[in-house]
Amino acid sequence: MTFDASSLAGKAVLITGASRGIGMEAARAFAHAGAHVGITARSRDALEALAGETGALALPCDVADFAAFEQVVAQMQAEFGRLDVLINNAGVIEPIAPLTSVDPAEFGRLIDINLKGVLHGLRAALPVMQAQRSGTIITVGSGAAHNPLEGWGAYCSSKAGAWMLTRVGDIEARGRGVRVMSLSPGTVATEMQRTIKASGINAVSQLDWSAHIPPDWPAKALMWMCTPDADDHVGREVSLRDEAVRRRIGLAA
Repeated sequence: MTFDASSLAGKAVLITGASRGIGMEAARAFAHAGAHVGITARSRDALEALAGETGALALPCDVADFAAFEQVVAQMQAEFGRLDVLINNAGVIEPIAPLTSVDPAEFGRLIDINLKGVLHGLRAALPVMQAQRSGTIITVGSGAAHNPLEGWGAYCSSKAGAWMLTRVGDIEARGRGVRVMSLSPGTVATEMQRTIKASGINAVSQLDWSAHIPPDWPAKALMWMCTPDADDHVGREVSLRDEAVRRRIGLAA
């Protein structure tokens, strides 16, 4: 890393979707930097294993349930006295299906997680952070927010909505001490990419595994975004496809 992560030591950081992939690597990275990390996901067993490894606080929760999310934020406050960072990372890719045959109930469930989950995070964390006059909220976004893809009607719609919520959050929180922004990591070597590969639908499923970046790259990017060095990106989307951003974070080209 080329940025100074020392400012993260002692910060109270909540990461959703931490049972695997980007969320899991982010939990490891923030814990290593000395942050007080809370991890949430639906899988209690996976969370407890990661908590045992990192010392993080396991807080099982379905982000689609606002009352549960609000309780998790309250638990972070009770444990650490504050909430400094929220990483809205939880997300699913399925259903992958054309609009002519997609199951509306499955579509709705994805929206509950990918879009309403981001809303729930903003709704639960913003009042806390505004009262503190400090904090950072990051949405883990996607290029799918801007590019329609065959079979990804649900996912693309959810990510487009999440990006707009993030922008609204920035407008409403700016000037109140809260930094709100988004990370678009590109394609990452996680279990989600295996699901995409198996679907055989659209160009993303045809990518060679070597084309995907390792999950510790977006984890490092999330850390950087929480430091003053990224202040010029507040309200914006950071793309890990941008070579200048990669260099700034200290990632290999």
